[in-house]
Amino acid sequence: MFRIIKKSLRIGVVTGRYQKAEKPELPVTPEAQDKASPFKRSLAIREVDTGSCNACEMEMSALLNPVYDADRFGIHIAASPRHADALVVTGPVTVNMERALKDVYRQTPDPKIVIALGDCAINCGIFKGSYAVTGPVERHIPVDVRIPGCPPRPAEILAALSELRKPKG
Repeated sequence: MFRIIKKSLRIGVVTGRYQKAEKPELPVTPEAQDKASPFKRSLAIREVDTGSCNACEMEMSALLNPVYDADRFGIHIAASPRHADALVVTGPVTVNMERALKDVYRQTPDPKIVIALGDCAINCGIFKGSYAVTGPVERHIPVDVRIPGCPPRPAEILAALSELRKPKG
């Protein structure tokens, strides 16, 4: 036990040594900020996985843990697309999920924001050229915000969502 304590004192704190999240290079367009103007106080997100490796979903789930605590900014996950303000789509659109994605998009009330999360949703990533992939999200539904990364860290996702909810100007 003393050996472990000595090692801990010698090494120090090893968690939290991540670099600060870089400001995303305009993942949020002014048009998207205009669409988000009704959602300045709270934002209900519906997450849609269209065939990813689940890394982006794990990073989205990390937004709700006590470290990032997205709830304090008014960002929460909606159980139904009918209760959502924004759709967060992860992964390339596969043959089996193409119709489901379009159905979820139609069920989400207007005004809605579509966020492509991760490289796979933006440009198919490592799944590009696969027989099961019909293309990136933008080929099927209009995308307002793109958050690149494989997977993007929760701090980067939170920074983009905060940028989206900022007043223009």
